[in-house]
Amino acid sequence: MPCGQQESGAAPARYVVGVDVGSTVLKCHVYDRAAAVRGSSCRKVESLYPRPGWVELDPEVLWSQFVGVVKEAVQAAGLHMRQIAGLGISTQRATFITWHKRTGKPFHNFISWQDLRSIELVNSWNKSLLLKVVHVIFTVLHFLTGNDRYLAPSFLTFSTKQTSMKLSWVFKNIHEAEEAAKKNNCCFGTVDTWLLYRLTKGSVYATDYSNASATGVFEPFMKCWNPTLCNLLSIPMSIYPPVKDTSFNFGSADSEIFGVPIPIMAVVADQQSAMFGECCFHPGDVKLTMGTGCFWNVNTGEHLFASRRGLYPLIGWKIGEEVVYLTEGCMSDIGTAIKWAQDINLFTNVDETEKMARSIVDSQGVCFVPGFQVSVNDPYLCASFMGLKPSTTRNHLVRAILESVAFRNKQLYDIIVKKVRIPLQTIRADGGVSNNSFVMQMTSDLINKKIEKPANADMSSLGAAFLAGLASGFWTDKEQLKKLRRIEAVFEPQKDLEEYKPAMDIWLQAMKRSLHWCQDSNIKSIDEVPSTPPPAVRRK
Repeated sequence: MPCGQQESGAAPARYVVGVDVGSTVLKCHVYDRAAAVRGSSCRKVESLYPRPGWVELDPEVLWSQFVGVVKEAVQAAGLHMRQIAGLGISTQRATFITWHKRTGKPFHNFISWQDLRSIELVNSWNKSLLLKVVHVIFTVLHFLTGNDRYLAPSFLTFSTKQTSMKLSWVFKNIHEAEEAAKKNNCCFGTVDTWLLYRLTKGSVYATDYSNASATGVFEPFMKCWNPTLCNLLSIPMSIYPPVKDTSFNFGSADSEIFGVPIPIMAVVADQQSAMFGECCFHPGDVKLTMGTGCFWNVNTGEHLFASRRGLYPLIGWKIGEEVVYLTEGCMSDIGTAIKWAQDINLFTNVDETEKMARSIVDSQGVCFVPGFQVSVNDPYLCASFMGLKPSTTRNHLVRAILESVAFRNKQLYDIIVKKVRIPLQTIRADGGVSNNSFVMQMTSDLINKKIEKPANADMSSLGAAFLAGLASGFWTDKEQLKKLRRIEAVFEPQKDLEEYKPAMDIWLQAMKRSLHWCQDSNIKSIDEVPSTPPPAVRRK
């Protein structure tokens, strides 16, 4: 359904469209030259669960929804398709599909980044002697050369969030894909690649550097698909698409789809897109996205950092000769946990949660441990409430959930400060959970830093539009984009960290007791519990 208001009397001005294909919602916004939203549309992304632990998307349904939101948003803006100067597409990362090169027919549904079907492969590889040998080889190479290119493989650990293991699963379990690959007739694509392919009716087969670097099978240092990893996992190199600039003329959507050919001027991975939308263009700029998951991204400029503790390197974007690198840390269960709490009627509307949390002094010792999705450092971690009492109310439960978000933010921030050798500058937050001022204020207090929140929280859509606008000449340069930023709120530290220490200590104990829940009852140390790394010698 259209989410915006119709405007009468379409002007001859030009506009750009930004689409964000997220994990739970598909959104489209039409932007004018002031980056103001003129029309919008949104649809719920329908996930499929064919077996326990499997998460898929129907490619035809996703395609239909994509076309639908673009048409609805342009209509809501009171515009004609010919007034669209360019289309920018932001997509969830590491969700992929394979299809036949000649027929275009998919061999399977999209396999989501949340899917767990590869868990046995992951566990087997992580315990294997071969992986230990790989660690030793690259540890020696890193010691001898000091080159960070060898650091990440020296502690490579596979995860269910990565594309690599699920792609290996495809070629072990889907005979048609395996046979097509042998004849060079198999195409691999993340969501962006599939949409490009469909929009151009098969004439464009490509991805961009941001999406490629988030698959776990792309070498961010060398900027190419990783032949060593593919040989290790028996994945044919012939399946991968060419990798293009992020802000780039990918061609035009076929005129039969929207009535006129619309230039496709950018494709970008969602977290990198949000980084661009926040105008985090300089080394040390930090972006915090709190949506389905939580992602901390640091602009590291021309330098690509790898770390052993919860951070992983990514390509932010490539525009011409400019390549910007990011370091990312993430945790999976932010919006997921809040949505679950709503589903079990802890509250009716998410806007209530802030008031509920503030209505009590503290959580009365109740702790929430997020763990709905498998953690890379413990696939047996369970989600749990601890410290429940007869006096516990819904307010305590809700506050405990929100506090867990802030505590995890504190953990990731501390890792970033310790490991990233760049002075951190402005911190800018976006995503649906950033609308919760309780979480924002508590996070600001815990990290003792100012956090800016933009007027528009849909930064992935805006980032895609910015990139498309630069490629089409709609906007001239990044300096112009910076002037278009609108800040809605600034959260500055109000409480001393020591005031939160008793509650955080209890929460850390709860985290320890939730580790290895399905495997054994051992309680192990978690000085740092970084969440799941996405691709790139990891993992959205």
